[in-house]
Amino acid sequence: MAANNRRMSGKKGAQVGSGGQRRRGLEGKGPTPPAEMRKGHKKNRIAGAKAKQAVRRPTPRGRGGKGTSEMVVGRNPVVEALREGVPASMLYVQQFIDNDERVREALQLAAERGGIHLMEAPRPELDRMTNGLNHQGLVLQVPPYEYAHPEELSAAAYDVGEDPLVVALDGVTDPRNLGAVVRSVSAFGGHGVVVPERRAAGMTAGAWKTSAGAAARTPVARATNLTRTLESYKKEGLVVVGLTADGEVELGDLEALAGPVVIVVGSEGKGLSRLVGETCDFRVRIPMPGGAESLNAGVAAGVVLYEAARRRG
Repeated sequence: MAANNRRMSGKKGAQVGSGGQRRRGLEGKGPTPPAEMRKGHKKNRIAGAKAKQAVRRPTPRGRGGKGTSEMVVGRNPVVEALREGVPASMLYVQQFIDNDERVREALQLAAERGGIHLMEAPRPELDRMTNGLNHQGLVLQVPPYEYAHPEELSAAAYDVGEDPLVVALDGVTDPRNLGAVVRSVSAFGGHGVVVPERRAAGMTAGAWKTSAGAAARTPVARATNLTRTLESYKKEGLVVVGLTADGEVELGDLEALAGPVVIVVGSEGKGLSRLVGETCDFRVRIPMPGGAESLNAGVAAGVVLYEAARRRG
């Protein structure tokens, strides 16, 4: 009876029939899983993003749509475009043109490049093609630019195991600024530029020239709606950083630049649009001890890209 009372007492301790739970509790948890499987690790984040991209990977270049063909008109502009590697499909030369040094150089550059057809045309035909502009007997046809899809930029970064570094332009209408941004993105290891489909600069001959050849290796994507594109980037894990003169965070204090990020640059006059500004995770200002009110889009993007490259290096 006493033994039965001891078994029914509320005294704590090991119970008969524990099934070896204490022994199993002392066993180790096995080898440490690889970084790709550890939640919170950078490699785990990259692997997860790559898996999402694989499920909804966009088609190759071109899904972002095509631009329109363009004419470069005049002897000096044509020669400069050919020197800078602006894509071209046709060089029109006026019949009986005065064969000066610029004409000879244009013909030589076109022949050396290859893939550019030469077409001799009477002056009235060139006048019609250029709507009466002063073409000076030389017209270069630039084919439509094939834009990437915004998702391709981040996918390309993850494919090589890097955190995406993308620049988006909000309301920038000067093609030279776009070309300068493309050049900076290429110089500091970025993965591409996003521009809105409407009311924004596109990849014209002027943008190609300003990029100094960088446009040939740095993709430009076109977004139907920039705000929705930024929201999509945020779902992928990118931090959206907007540049504005009255930003709450100073550039040097922004730790997010070391990870996946999209930098949004507004126009010189209006800055970021309201919806885009509200979509940003951080509104950042560039300190300017010299007292300048603002920087143009190309320079501002270059400053932030340098800081991002420094932190990643």
